[in-house]
Amino acid sequence: MAVRPEGTPCWADAMFTDVEQAKTFYGEVLGWTFGESSSEYGNYTEAYVDGRAVAAVVPPMPGQEGQSQWCLYFASPDAAATAHRIRDHGGEVLMEPMRVGDFGTMCLAREPSGAVFGVWQGGTHEGFEVTGVPGAYCWAELLTREPGTADTFLTSVFGYTAKQLQDDAIDFRTFDLGDDTVLGRMRMTGDFPPEVPSYLNVYFMVADCDAAAAAATRLGGVVRYGPADSPFGRTAVLGDPQGAHFSVIDITTTKGEKPQVEDVS
Repeated sequence: MAVRPEGTPCWADAMFTDVEQAKTFYGEVLGWTFGESSSEYGNYTEAYVDGRAVAAVVPPMPGQEGQSQWCLYFASPDAAATAHRIRDHGGEVLMEPMRVGDFGTMCLAREPSGAVFGVWQGGTHEGFEVTGVPGAYCWAELLTREPGTADTFLTSVFGYTAKQLQDDAIDFRTFDLGDDTVLGRMRMTGDFPPEVPSYLNVYFMVADCDAAAAAATRLGGVVRYGPADSPFGRTAVLGDPQGAHFSVIDITTTKGEKPQVEDVS
């Protein structure tokens, strides 16, 4: 696999107090199968689509129990150097770069508007083994009430170029690495409760958005938004039974014209 450019979303995982429940939920909603838990690495358990790694679930370490949430990791050739840039541009390093056997080096951080994310310097484990197929990672968006602060941070740390959607109804920006659009950013509106902090919304692809939403509800999850049509696909925002939010999208079902974008950098 070619080395991913720095700043490319490359992996996602989440901590669950009840890992078996999480495996049942995501196994049915997204079609995942699961590998053996690695006791040496805190019972970290990879999830697969057709035998290829797409994410991981893990129980919380003692003292870290709380509401589950998905963490998105960005690729880095040098996690220590990325951590320095995070600090230099107003972010907070929550966990210093740490070697994880031969798999790679990880770091956890918070950008200045409050969203937590990870940095991954790949070793034998480079990250997603497949993307853009049903059950696999597809897209991510940073939702924030401080778009200017977040935009400056992202472009400074990861070297993105940016485009702004020309849509009066929404403040939405995309970030590119070369010719590839790798991340979105949306201003949170009053529709979001004030206690909800900035966060990264991870999208997984599905073949049928409505079926995924129905399965989530049947298994004790909730539908936060949708299913709804868009120019990019039919989407829904879901919550699993342990509180982790994520989105699903069927990119084969689109409606409407995609909005125009304008370079802003």
